[in-house]
Amino acid sequence: MSPTSETAQGGRRLVIVESPAKAKTIKGYLGPGYVVEASVGHIRDLPNGAAEVPDQYTGEVRRLGVDVEHDFQPVYVVNADKKSQVRKLKELLADSDELFLATDEDREGEAIAWHLQQVLKPKVPVRRMVFHEITKDAIRAAVANPRELNQRLVDAQETRRILDRLYGYEVSPVLWKKVMRGLSAGRVQSVATRLVVERERDRIAFRSAEYWDLTGVFATGRAGDTSDPGTFGARLTAVDGRRVAQGRDFTSTGQLKGAQVLHLDEAGARGLATALADTAFTVRSVESKPYRRSPYAPFRTTTLQQEASRKLGFGAKATMQVAQKLYENGFITYMRTDSTTLSETAVAAARAQVTQLYGADFLPDKPRTYAGKVKNAQEAHEAIRPSGDRFRTPAETGLTGDQFRLYELIWKRTVASQMKDAVGNSVTVKIGGRASDGRDAEFSASGKTITFHGFMKAYVEGADDPNAELDDRERRLPQVAEGDRLAAQEITADGHATKPPARYTEASLVKELEEREIGRPSTYASIIGTILDRGYVFKKGTALVPSFLSFAVVNLLEKHFGRLVDYDFTAKMEDDLDRIARGEAQAVPWLKRFYFGESATEPGAESGAAPGAVGGAADAGNGDGDHLGGLKDLVTDLGAIDAREISSFPVGDGIVLRVGRYGPYVERATEAEGATGQRADVPDDLPPDELTVEYAEELLAKPSGDFELGTDPATGRKIVAKDGRYGPYVTEVLPEDTPKTGKNAVKPRTASLFKSMSPDTVTLEDALRLMSLPRVVGTDAEGVEITAQNGRYGPYLKKGTDSRSLESEEQLFTITLDQALAIYAQPKQRGRAAAKPPLKELGTDPVSERPVVVKDGRFGPYVTDGETNATLRRDDDVETITPERGYELLAEKRAKGPAKKTAKKAAAKKTTTAKTTAAKKTTTAKKTAAKKTTAAKKTAAKKTATAAKAAPKPAAKAD
Repeated sequence: MSPTSETAQGGRRLVIVESPAKAKTIKGYLGPGYVVEASVGHIRDLPNGAAEVPDQYTGEVRRLGVDVEHDFQPVYVVNADKKSQVRKLKELLADSDELFLATDEDREGEAIAWHLQQVLKPKVPVRRMVFHEITKDAIRAAVANPRELNQRLVDAQETRRILDRLYGYEVSPVLWKKVMRGLSAGRVQSVATRLVVERERDRIAFRSAEYWDLTGVFATGRAGDTSDPGTFGARLTAVDGRRVAQGRDFTSTGQLKGAQVLHLDEAGARGLATALADTAFTVRSVESKPYRRSPYAPFRTTTLQQEASRKLGFGAKATMQVAQKLYENGFITYMRTDSTTLSETAVAAARAQVTQLYGADFLPDKPRTYAGKVKNAQEAHEAIRPSGDRFRTPAETGLTGDQFRLYELIWKRTVASQMKDAVGNSVTVKIGGRASDGRDAEFSASGKTITFHGFMKAYVEGADDPNAELDDRERRLPQVAEGDRLAAQEITADGHATKPPARYTEASLVKELEEREIGRPSTYASIIGTILDRGYVFKKGTALVPSFLSFAVVNLLEKHFGRLVDYDFTAKMEDDLDRIARGEAQAVPWLKRFYFGESATEPGAESGAAPGAVGGAADAGNGDGDHLGGLKDLVTDLGAIDAREISSFPVGDGIVLRVGRYGPYVERATEAEGATGQRADVPDDLPPDELTVEYAEELLAKPSGDFELGTDPATGRKIVAKDGRYGPYVTEVLPEDTPKTGKNAVKPRTASLFKSMSPDTVTLEDALRLMSLPRVVGTDAEGVEITAQNGRYGPYLKKGTDSRSLESEEQLFTITLDQALAIYAQPKQRGRAAAKPPLKELGTDPVSERPVVVKDGRFGPYVTDGETNATLRRDDDVETITPERGYELLAEKRAKGPAKKTAKKAAAKKTTTAKTTAAKKTTTAKKTAAKKTTAAKKTAAKKTATAAKAAPKPAAKAD
């Protein structure tokens, strides 16, 4: 029986989901008799501040939102922006006979459902409705097969929420006191930041090493073709039996790891190349092995984020936003999952499409199954796949833009997961010869041929390393045998330098967090978004670069809250929380141990752990290695934390980088105790590994402060040049008794420097000329004055309300009246100015398939494909920006959707409304008096009628 017919018999049902988009889609599948409404996410949570806490709570409860003295009872409040929605849900529930809580099937969704039940207090039957895809069959099956609320999942989520609140609300104030106001700490956020900082420390400590080798181009003597090339390249691997050193043979400090390898320098490599010029080479060995590659598992949350970053240029946040839309509109299954499992229905759909699109030769005899690799994975739902029992091809979906690209990625990966292995051969050829000086040289070449592409016909995974070779790339070598003679067409000496470890990208950081089992995969996108928003990390291209501020924060956490940012400890906490979710441990004893320390629990209680479990919150000593207390003790005793030491980092030669209240700066130490040394600000967007002693010296040598230029002969006032917040400028110094406020206040004359000027080179004459602006050029035939002015967007002429741009700043002083009149004689260009030529061309955007260029706009450079514009971030440079970064910026802008109306427009509307209202008031007032008598009579008549209608209602409710 269909849900609609059931409802017709059973009354009206209220279905509550999380998002309006999901509500709209589901409503279409359920039909009449069902009311589908959204909670719009969480309706209730811990308070955001003391002002939200009910009056009956005081002290620590008011500050934390958790009663730590009474079994960590949380104080929940309905979010201020959700009160109207809760009111609406209550009204709908009052007219319903049954309530279906249809939030997502994970811990977060279970918690939302529980909060809805607690707030709405339904007096009708309550059902938990779960589904992993939004299709008609899935929704109707979910209505027909509801379950009860899973209290274990609710408890697990509540424990996580309380833990994160205690961590954030107790540790963040320490950062405020010792580093800077407004900072935040988080259980996974802080560890993620530490990973990025540690990678940068490795880059700072790194010392490059130079090494050389040889590359030879060898010929078989045959003409050759695509299947049997006539020439091939090989690299020198050994000399006299000693392996030639490669990058992997050097330490991060540039030292050779072992004496058994041969380190060639430039002279040695060039000398050997010369000695091998006339050498006869032979094939010493040919080793062939079978090659086999199995398909990749279907996507789970983290692998989708990684692959979308590599292939589509999406950040983790953008990926999840697009995936959310695909899920809500019924195109894919639930996108927050740790599982790689496919249902029988999905396997059948994938296998059907393999046969249909690629042929039966590509279909394995048995369906493929994939074991989950994620510890404590939530297996409640499937892998991320196209929804339904028959997959729609990307062309059949009608999707466009980013949604089309992400759906296509998911579809390809799912179909490929049920295809045959790719098979082929890998070959290694070794070539040897004796140099004229008697040394024996051996070269090596490797090749790969794929005889059956299998799943690679549908999908090939990307790589984090842009130089890495993808799985489907073939390298064909000529068909040679041991003993064959080869001629060396060319032997060249190649120099190399070891490279520092690559910075994390969003994709590689997600991978690292998952491999270390830190946090939950479903939260990684928000974690990365948080550390970017907080200023702990910024982007340079796709790389995540830690700010100097993050160095100070991580320094404090490592020294005084060591275990809180210890990777193994954080992973163990995750295990503890999962044990609580499985019912193997109790939340309250665990929280007590973590917060209050060892003495908080009874002997043998093991912090709520299962018998035989080791550690858990018992390791919450967190501190500098010997502190056995809990978090509360750690944040109470702050006397040992030296704020200056925490935020100071030696650069070298007596120069120290300090993180101050207003940003990072370098300081040269002085011998005098307590004296302030020479200081210079450090750019906020400078990658820490680029702060060398030489650059610090350059910053310190750069002039700073006020530059006295002389005295204005006309006023006798001192003229100075300054470097201000909005750039360098010149100004006059007013006498001390000059009134600065009130109606008699006098403002000093100021003027911005031209782009060609700097504070340390500008002259008094330049300054007086600049402060003479605006300059009166003359008057037109009607006597209207024309002036030359320098504005925010460059030099321009002004005549009344008519402004015209000038070509250069120097024209402000040189333009004549005739030239100005000639400019005004030209018709004024309407709308935008003529388009400037692009600063750089990046290529074709894979979404819009339009050319992407970098242009110079009113607010700085931006990328555009003609449809979407995205401003470059502070860490993006026009010269070095890559096509992939340009596509990523456009993808993020598209994901955000159209810009909201500006406040200015809203203000304008308010003003117009206010004027209209004021104009109407007078007329209305006159009419009101005349209407009052009539209105009173009508109201009395209406009241009688309304009372008569309303009378039966109380009796009906009493039944």
